[in-house]
Amino acid sequence: MQAVIITQPGPPSVLQIQQRPTPVPAVNEVLIQVKAAGVNRPDVFQRKGNYPPPPEHQ
Repeated sequence: MQAVIITQPGPPSVLQIQQRPTPVPAVNEVLIQVKAAGVNRPDVFQRKGNYPPPPEHQ
């Protein structure tokens, strides 16, 4: 699957599209296909380095 990765704060050019393994759902989980995803204001602030990611993603 494709994923957009932020490796460092900066302008839109720091965004990297990478191939990642497709997740395998566990028991009682499902895997859905995402056709589109939105970007909101905190996403832009996080890319710029002005909004810290949640602790579990640092």
